[in-house]
Amino acid sequence: MPAAQTPCDIETSLNYFRALDNQAPYQYVLDPPPGIASENLGLEAYPVQVHDVRGRESDFTVDNSGFQFVEHVSIERHFDDEQRIRTTYYQEVEELVKRETGAERIHIFDHTIRTKQTEIGQKSPNRGPVERVHVDQTFDAAVRRVRHEFPHDADRLLRGRVRIINVWRPIHHPVAHKPLAVADWRSLDIEHDLVPVRLIYPDRESSSFSVQYNSAHRWYYLSGQTPDEATLIKCYDSAVDRARLTPHSAFVDRSSSPLAPQRHSIEVRCLAFDAE
Repeated sequence: MPAAQTPCDIETSLNYFRALDNQAPYQYVLDPPPGIASENLGLEAYPVQVHDVRGRESDFTVDNSGFQFVEHVSIERHFDDEQRIRTTYYQEVEELVKRETGAERIHIFDHTIRTKQTEIGQKSPNRGPVERVHVDQTFDAAVRRVRHEFPHDADRLLRGRVRIINVWRPIHHPVAHKPLAVADWRSLDIEHDLVPVRLIYPDRESSSFSVQYNSAHRWYYLSGQTPDEATLIKCYDSAVDRARLTPHSAFVDRSSSPLAPQRHSIEVRCLAFDAE
């Protein structure tokens, strides 16, 4: 367990959605056709306060706020072997999500390792932290993900409760630069705030939510988050009587020492089913 520390709220800014034209928002995940812009997503920075949950982590759960912080020591320490990640670490994540959500069945469909791009060179498959407010899937895209992963069993699974939970954690060292902020579901106006964005792949389409600024949003993070602490981020819940998602974004903490190591993190995306 990390040593006790004084909670530290951060004054910073977050990048929210701004329309660039009258078209529906879109983004080509790979190269667009000739003569077409890769996306039409504008960003506008707004000042926000990100509140530190250190010392009151238990106040927030995936069902009341859409996110949750848990102590979780992983056997995997290096995250440099794809096979070990997909076997040893995936199994740990499945057990963690089952324990924290009560789901009967967990299916992991991908993961992403993030680090500062200039540290590792342009050819690295890893991505940098995402510095814009977003949710990984729209409600429709979450259902399509179930059908994509389980084409022969989707109807049965969709009759029960379905969730998408991301498990995010720093790796190698505590977070100093570009920590992760999560928004409390209870502060959202989902009719106004959520903007569907078409995600266009070469062979299919999906969609995510970008987010419009709302001064009512309440933002949180866990100061000094260590590799032994994980964040559960709800991206979808078919149940409508509790938190259904949480917008999230990396942000700049100007109080961080310039000598501190850059952020390294891994997020694992899980489908959680109440049905076996």
